[in-house]
Amino acid sequence: MAKFQDIHPNAKIGNNVKIGSFVTIEEDVVIGDNCIIHSNASILDGTRLGEKCQIFPGAIVGSIPQDLKYNGEDSVLTIGNNVIIREYCTINRGTEANYSTEIMDNCLIMAYCHIAHDCIIRENCILSNSVTLAGHIEIGPKTVMGGLTAVHQFVRIGDHVMVGGGSLVRKDVPPYVKAAREPLAYAGVNSIGLRRRGFSTDQIDNIRDIYRILYIKGNNTSQALLEIKSNFGDTPEKTNILSFIQNADRGIIRGLRT
Repeated sequence: MAKFQDIHPNAKIGNNVKIGSFVTIEEDVVIGDNCIIHSNASILDGTRLGEKCQIFPGAIVGSIPQDLKYNGEDSVLTIGNNVIIREYCTINRGTEANYSTEIMDNCLIMAYCHIAHDCIIRENCILSNSVTLAGHIEIGPKTVMGGLTAVHQFVRIGDHVMVGGGSLVRKDVPPYVKAAREPLAYAGVNSIGLRRRGFSTDQIDNIRDIYRILYIKGNNTSQALLEIKSNFGDTPEKTNILSFIQNADRGIIRGLRT
């Protein structure tokens, strides 16, 4: 049976790419080797798709931004290798702010997620069903976003974070933590996730001690940063936490309160 497809002849499609029925692929598209594009998916101008990716039915990838400031400027959506985009996701390309939206290698974007313009999602992240990201959001590597989570524009979420399902993320979430409740708050160190990713007990304990000063002792952020700098030896985890907090323009999530 013939497949009804709308594939522009100028689209650059790699080797061993499988394309289902009723797929749309526009002219300014690059698709790497060994990808699978399932039926009824749309891959629109500006999309750059790496190797061994899967785009599931109904997904719309590379659509223009939902931003009234967008004025038709050329921009891209760059997707790395081994990325899975499940059913009915919508992913927009960039605006003149960055000219790019980026999803890096080995990410899983589950069904009905929306990723707006100029977002950066780093390696090995999982966005569960119906996660919604506004524009200019940055998510660090190996972070997991629970289903139905909505994230405010310009928010940054650190490395190895676990955000509980149904959360509203209005402020930056520092690395290595769990975030939950409403309003969103620090809910401990993501120790299970860190162990799974090879962090030692000493590393996890060190991270926990740092966050105890920041969130449990009753310090304000400035006091906590001074104490952390003074009382802890230099480690990659300490450097990452301090750098993240010092660059948190929106402020960080609150501590857990009873």
